[in-house]
Amino acid sequence: MSDTSNNSDQPYDTRHRPPNLLINEKSPYLLQHAYDPVQWYPWGEAAFERSKAEKKPIFLSIGYSTCHWCHVMEKESFEDPEVAELMNTTCVCIKVDREERPDIDSIYMDVCQAITGRGGWPLTILMTPDKEPFFAATYIPKRSRFGNPGMLELIPHIAKVWMQQQEDILQTARELKATLSSAMVQISAKSTCTELDEKTLHNGYSQLLSAFDEQAGGFGRAPKFPSPHNLTFLLRYWHRTGNPKALQMVTKTLDAMRRGGIYDHIGFGFHRYSTDGGWMVPHFEKMLYDQAMLIMAYTESFQVTGIEDHRQVAEEIIKYVLRDMRSAEGTFYCAEDADSEGVEGKFYLWKKEEIYDILPVETADLVCKVYEVSSEGNYKEEISGITTRQNILHLTRPMYEIARELGLSLDELLSKLESSKKILFAARERRIHPSKDDKVLTDWNGLMIAALGKASRAFERSEYAQAASEAANFILEHMSSRDGRLLHRYRDGEASINGFLEDYAFFVWGLIELYQATLEKRYLEHALRLNSLQMHDFMDDEGGFFHTSKDSETLLFRKKDVYDGAIPSGNSVSMLNLIRLSRMTGTTYFEEKAYASMKVFSSQIDTMPMAYPQFLQALDFIVGQAYEVVIAGNKKDEDTKEMLSILNRPFLPNMVLLLKEDDSMEELAPYTKNMIMGDGRPRAYVCQDYSCNMPIMSVFLFKELISSISDKWNATN
Repeated sequence: MSDTSNNSDQPYDTRHRPPNLLINEKSPYLLQHAYDPVQWYPWGEAAFERSKAEKKPIFLSIGYSTCHWCHVMEKESFEDPEVAELMNTTCVCIKVDREERPDIDSIYMDVCQAITGRGGWPLTILMTPDKEPFFAATYIPKRSRFGNPGMLELIPHIAKVWMQQQEDILQTARELKATLSSAMVQISAKSTCTELDEKTLHNGYSQLLSAFDEQAGGFGRAPKFPSPHNLTFLLRYWHRTGNPKALQMVTKTLDAMRRGGIYDHIGFGFHRYSTDGGWMVPHFEKMLYDQAMLIMAYTESFQVTGIEDHRQVAEEIIKYVLRDMRSAEGTFYCAEDADSEGVEGKFYLWKKEEIYDILPVETADLVCKVYEVSSEGNYKEEISGITTRQNILHLTRPMYEIARELGLSLDELLSKLESSKKILFAARERRIHPSKDDKVLTDWNGLMIAALGKASRAFERSEYAQAASEAANFILEHMSSRDGRLLHRYRDGEASINGFLEDYAFFVWGLIELYQATLEKRYLEHALRLNSLQMHDFMDDEGGFFHTSKDSETLLFRKKDVYDGAIPSGNSVSMLNLIRLSRMTGTTYFEEKAYASMKVFSSQIDTMPMAYPQFLQALDFIVGQAYEVVIAGNKKDEDTKEMLSILNRPFLPNMVLLLKEDDSMEELAPYTKNMIMGDGRPRAYVCQDYSCNMPIMSVFLFKELISSISDKWNATN
């Protein structure tokens, strides 16, 4: 049993302590803290009422279940009786899962960045009973070090200041709230509108070019994130301009990430980011949204370049997601932890002798040669004060170069490695796995549905669309309220928390891609229905969408954001959804609202367009050229199938597709009334920038037309 005396830094033994109020929650993150000696409350009125009654400040801690430094702070402080006693005496303590409540996290992350100039998780906020913050930090150690106050010093100081200078604190909190609220209002000011056009796309490209790492790919310095929406914008920029550098930035980055340690070469999927600039040493957690966005980037790059390795990576990521991140109901889990057995990365690391114990000597020689495995290792790990050196599997050069050096054909090398990796995977499966955050989020599932829809079309893999359909069907049936509005989170048989902007935007995106992959009209109908609900509940009269619905809980302010960070913003995705749905149905009202969004955010986007790569993709669609294709035919007909296949294979980012099998499509898209089959044969109607060509009945002529659209820059490949 661990020592639980007050002067101990050992982990707290939870076996003989009753749970706190988090025990009744569904979030895996909150349940991780249910036996902390801290008297945690979930976010809710009970905590704030107690805070007011006892005149105590609120200690708000925000994190998520796969956050490494959240685990560190938990073990170091929240499980420590001495720290817990100080917290319980001084404050009312609230725990929030940022993935369950992105509205709370987003507001208070803005506070942290305003106060400290930076942000991250765990996020620590001290605030008044009226939710007004007066202190912000991220990770706080138990004891002060390197000039940073620790919990044992900070909490007594807060208690003293709260007692002696409470009016000053309250005034500071009110002023901070007013400043942040004013900043939110300025985003909506029409007077700041500037005109966004093709020049904005050029500026966004130029800024990304300036930030591009010519040596290792990617953008900026360490830590380096995949940022796949940078790459999907650059593919569209290449498609527009034929600029070979735009395409080279994409392929270099995708190739470098695939070779690096950020990629799991044994079990597939990408880790969250690289701690170095060369994609070598990852932060080992795996997030669903990263997998989804990277599937899209590798899929689209394959469509443009035909690089088979990019197709393989996309399909390997899908294999990982369907194998390890999929629920019995067909939905997708949130994340896998970086830690196992309390050590970051332990599940993924290899000792050289371990590989030789598992594989025959000749095969082990090959694996160690290819993946740069050595006795000295390339990753230092400290466990219980003992330092060991292990290996992160990675490639230092393309596989074809390694094959040539070894005197093998590429196919021979890949075949040998494939069988070896299966054996290593089976051995790794016997290790203690990182924990899995098994809650289901509508927004992140929407991204994965969109990714699977894209991959299904590009690779002609119907099973991917089937997997996407199962997830979408579950959300539509089990993650919707009685009035048809979306719910944000499902876990352990319970759907809860009213949907946020991203839930609607990302799921509508997924439904659009799923419709175009399956051509099942009901998915388009649901996309239109949910888009209308989103416009009713979230739209700002000035343009754009708020993060929360009009009847949601009142926080410091109602936020409206367009920044495309680790995940694209709800506003950026919504803008493209509106444009695509407008072109698919002929509903110009959607396009008008997309223009309103563009105007309200135009000033901040014009200043730094590279920070809004997903928004730039919507702008690229608006600037044109854009195409609408309606195929009047039966999808079981061979000529119809061939026309659809012709559309699915190439990279056609600004094209939308409708299949009109009968007159019922006219209810959704009245303009298709006179678009009919001819003599029992399918006809293709192709419209470009508000002008339609003559209908095409010949598969050959249709292929010629689509090829002329998709292949105009082939000479630059």
